[in-house]
Amino acid sequence: MSKLVTIFGGSGFVGRYIARRMAKEGWRVRVAVRNTNEAMFVRPYGVVGQVEPVFCNIRDDASVAAATNGADAVVNCVGVLAETGKNTFTAVQADGASRIARIAAAEGVARMVHISAIGADADADSEYAKTKAAGEAGVLEHMPNAVILRPSIIFGPEDDFFNRFAGMTRLGPVLPVVGADTRFQPVYVDDVAAAAELAVTGAAEPGVYELGGPDTHTFRELMQKMLQVVRRRRLIINIPFWVARVMAAVFWFGQAVSLGIVKSPITKDQVLNLAHDNVVADGAKGLADLDIKPTALDAVLPDYLWRFRPSGQYDAIKESAKNLKT
Repeated sequence: MSKLVTIFGGSGFVGRYIARRMAKEGWRVRVAVRNTNEAMFVRPYGVVGQVEPVFCNIRDDASVAAATNGADAVVNCVGVLAETGKNTFTAVQADGASRIARIAAAEGVARMVHISAIGADADADSEYAKTKAAGEAGVLEHMPNAVILRPSIIFGPEDDFFNRFAGMTRLGPVLPVVGADTRFQPVYVDDVAAAAELAVTGAAEPGVYELGGPDTHTFRELMQKMLQVVRRRRLIINIPFWVARVMAAVFWFGQAVSLGIVKSPITKDQVLNLAHDNVVADGAKGLADLDIKPTALDAVLPDYLWRFRPSGQYDAIKESAKNLKT
């Protein structure tokens, strides 16, 4: 019988790419999610019955144990960018990761891969970064041979970064950003999945890998690159951090009094994170150590941001028509 991998958060942005790769390698894939009905799209990644969504709440021991039972490897892709209800940074990124590792060890799972983030630091000023570090510590406590992957900002067709800001270009002539000079090293989602695949199959040595793309850009430069792809001209305005903190507090209050109906576009914790560069540290193991050639932004962004162009899929046709001779 083929080997089984359980991917917690396997229908999410990164998880679905890992699920697809593991199915292609012939593994049985158990996609552990909170809502199985919304994860049914992963089933065609393999033959009938090869990829199956199962219910799991990583805040519950019994739920995690049921999803882990019989697995040869586990991958944890669960994380949150903003806290909602009981899904706090601590509950999900610290306690949840530790719980998965503890139960995986008890179940005799051979390998674990944990998706963390560049900037994970127990002494950080943001709860996001602190709990990412706590999650790593919990994983290594129970699964010392785990592979921990720390990506920079991840880009790809389903991302919530370039898609979000490209969507904002439709709203007006100004594009506001917080931390315009903060540096990032965007990494392609399938490169992260490729690293996870190597870790699951045992082709990657245990340890921490920081994953970044081939190029480093400031936030402003990333927005300029995005604007070139969507063929729009917008004025990029940098919002000072102190102003962003005030805005985040106002948005938080609005979200609280509306009982979540009004969603905050930015949180205080995100502002704190944006004050720090998000690039691979000097001397850190990375994609090169896994023999993975990182994919450049320019090779992928046009493939999915074209829909934000003024004429969408017809933009190239209209441009070509301008060159026709009458």
